[in-house]
Amino acid sequence: MERRLTKSNNNRRICGVCGGIAEYLDVDPTIVRLFTAIFAVCTAVIPVFFVYLLAAMIMPSNEI
Repeated sequence: MERRLTKSNNNRRICGVCGGIAEYLDVDPTIVRLFTAIFAVCTAVIPVFFVYLLAAMIMPSNEI
């Protein structure tokens, strides 16, 4: 079975990017969201904001 990085339909807060990454890595989505928040605070939020928006536009939806 081929694993693909897609946005999550089940674990979404904004666009499902962090949930999709968590499903792909098989970890708890809270860990990915916490890491993203810490990284955003350490980089003055703006770079993480643009990377998240870019990922939300590029990553396909997880359509069942």
